[in-house]
Amino acid sequence: MENARRYRALASLCRQQAAYRPWQSWELLGQAERFEHLAEVELKSHFDACNAQRTDDDGTAAAEWQTPAAA
Repeated sequence: MENARRYRALASLCRQQAAYRPWQSWELLGQAERFEHLAEVELKSHFDACNAQRTDDDGTAAAEWQTPAAA
């Protein structure tokens, strides 16, 4: 998750620099897009790992909600 935060911060910095450097704006905006993509990949891998931990031994997803026992 820390890497995703850093990638998003770098993307933001690239976009800010693009506003002040019009002669480099396309290059900087391309870099910002690349950092956003890396952040998305990082988040996806994190959530995939979290979801993989929530599976049962037989490979099915663990139930999130359980109904209360009948009284």
